[in-house]
Amino acid sequence: MILYIFVAASTVLLGLLVDNRYRKQVNIVSRQQMLNWLCIGAVFLLLFGVCACRLNVGNDYAKYVEFMHLVNCDAFVPTEVGFNQVVRILYGISGFENYQLVFAFFAFFTILFFLGAIYGQADSFGFSFFLFMAFGYYFQSFNTVRYYLALAMAVVAIPYVLRREWVKFVLLVLLGATLHKSILVVIPLYFLASLPWKRWQLAIMALLCSTFFFMQDFYLKVVVFLYPTYEDTEYLEGGTSLVNIVRCLAVLILALFCYKHVVKDSRRNRFYFYCNLGALVMYVCCSFLPIISRIGYYLTITHIFFLPALLAGIENKKIKRLFTAGVIGAGILYFGVFILMKAGNDGLRILPYETFMFHEMVPILSDVN
Repeated sequence: MILYIFVAASTVLLGLLVDNRYRKQVNIVSRQQMLNWLCIGAVFLLLFGVCACRLNVGNDYAKYVEFMHLVNCDAFVPTEVGFNQVVRILYGISGFENYQLVFAFFAFFTILFFLGAIYGQADSFGFSFFLFMAFGYYFQSFNTVRYYLALAMAVVAIPYVLRREWVKFVLLVLLGATLHKSILVVIPLYFLASLPWKRWQLAIMALLCSTFFFMQDFYLKVVVFLYPTYEDTEYLEGGTSLVNIVRCLAVLILALFCYKHVVKDSRRNRFYFYCNLGALVMYVCCSFLPIISRIGYYLTITHIFFLPALLAGIENKKIKRLFTAGVIGAGILYFGVFILMKAGNDGLRILPYETFMFHEMVPILSDVN
């Protein structure tokens, strides 16, 4: 726990030194540019080191080791072809079942894509990175490594949506789908969020969303058709998150407060607004769908960009400071609850932290064989 708090605090402090809105001068490397490189490099090394060096940390760590072993044996696995090919290549290079290298590979690109997306898209790198860490996205990436790399790729793809470069967007999503096919949901979701909705259109959508309450069997059949591996499993039990509902509702209230000056005439902020609204609808109306959080995260990840943009657009300085303090306080509270109350639970199991530098790799392999 102390390690996680140290990593979060030190990387956030380094992130606050980064000015991603700095404009490079021609043929000149400035002090700020050097500082940006050094700080982002240090942040990357800290995050990558902790993630890549873990051993049996994460509720599905041993399960992934088993999947990798089955892939290496050319047996059937439910994982996607991209993941399977990465395992085969890295195992082939290593000459043995080096699952630690596979975890390091996914950690490297997941963190690289997230940091690159935050640097390129955020109004304030420091603020957005703070929210990224406070909301637990980094630490949750210790689980379901395929999904979080796909999530990072979805965030990278957002500028293509905003620029309406649909071919590039779809190609990047299809590439991500070779790692985790859940990313395919962003094609319709991000497209819908990019539209300039009218009030009467929102009313029709609200009417359609009401069908989730009395057509659950139909929607479950659709999900099982798309994800046949979910049939007759605990994943079909569904469930939602009250915390995520409260968070989305709070963001919606703040967005409505700032709508006229910040959201209405901004394509980017409208996109974030509808992503948040869509996530709220899903958490409230679609609790029966399997692993709704995996779909919701593709939408709520935009909070790390939307909240700083909303706060930056508040003209009244006193209200701006008050709301900024409230968001920072909420983020710290969210992180504290996550680390103290959830990190050690069976659903996450990222505590206690262990590293391969002080353990043998054989015990995990023997457990799953």
